[in-house]
Amino acid sequence: MKQLVALSLLFFIFITGCSSGDDPKDGGDGTPDPETTALYFPPTGSSSWETVSPTDLSWNTDAEESLYDFLEEKGTDGFIILKDGKIVVEWYFGGFTADDSHSWNSAGKTLTAMTVGIAQEEGFLSIEDSSMDYLGEGWSMLAPEQEANITVRHHLTMTTGLDYTVDDPFCYDKECLLYKNEPGTFWYYHNAAYTLLDQIVTNATGIDFKQYSYQKIRDKIGMQGTWIKVNYNNLFFSNTRSMARYGLLCLNEGTWNGTEILSDKSYFTAMTNTSQNLNQSYGYLWWLNGKDNFKVPGNEATFSGELMAEAPSDLISGLGAFDQKLYVVPSQNLVIVRLGDDAGESQLGPSSFDNLLWEKLSAYIN
Repeated sequence: MKQLVALSLLFFIFITGCSSGDDPKDGGDGTPDPETTALYFPPTGSSSWETVSPTDLSWNTDAEESLYDFLEEKGTDGFIILKDGKIVVEWYFGGFTADDSHSWNSAGKTLTAMTVGIAQEEGFLSIEDSSMDYLGEGWSMLAPEQEANITVRHHLTMTTGLDYTVDDPFCYDKECLLYKNEPGTFWYYHNAAYTLLDQIVTNATGIDFKQYSYQKIRDKIGMQGTWIKVNYNNLFFSNTRSMARYGLLCLNEGTWNGTEILSDKSYFTAMTNTSQNLNQSYGYLWWLNGKDNFKVPGNEATFSGELMAEAPSDLISGLGAFDQKLYVVPSQNLVIVRLGDDAGESQLGPSSFDNLLWEKLSAYIN
């Protein structure tokens, strides 16, 4: 009898609490709490994807036209906004379609970072190991003891110390890899040092990097896309929805609809947080907002303040050359994708387009 009374009392408290206007899944103000709102995941092997209207989300639809016109003016091809995993906005411009593929450029570095994490989780490598363990002695023009001091982590964080002033900073042939600084003492956006991670994964796993990333990430979450070698660059090409799928995977910290793609959450946390004290706005090949300072590609200077003043402080992003953008905002359960032409500055990563776009997005998303 006492148990029945206790259960009745708990039921009464639950009912009266809900009837007061508070949703048990929100923060008390009627707005769903991202910590408790269940994410939707589109099915694999299907083009179906649930949608939600901006009106239902109480977004400022008066700002929609301005956002659309801005994206069109800046040469956008594909643009998607996901809220809680559902599509709110999906726009294509200038004949570009949902089936068309576009290069992610350096936003694809985020795919490499996760692939390295999976290889470590599976026991094929450790990011604390010398990269010499996987590339062999003599992969560069450095002395053997200098090579031995460069770890896989240094490649992930742009702190190898390799000379970025060479004629072709994309070249990873032995002759292009020269000593400049001690590893871990200087941050510079050096593409050759990053691209060597492909060979590290290939040699560590015994499986070609491309195939390994397809098996471990792309195929498991229903992405479409392929890695294509362009000169010294290994670029990922996909349709816009596939980039959104990957963003949704990262929003859920490496888990896809209950399936662990990257189950090492400590690695995911390290990947998406400050990885060294030389550029606080850089993780493992991810760009981070809300930090005290940042560096940008092609520049040795350190700038004070946030990377994107107009964007949410918890934003993490994959930023590719010519303004390919993957934005993930955990506090708002948002994923935003922009693929297209250069918006005006021909930058390799962050650009003024980020802040201009977030001005429009903030007015719209409310």
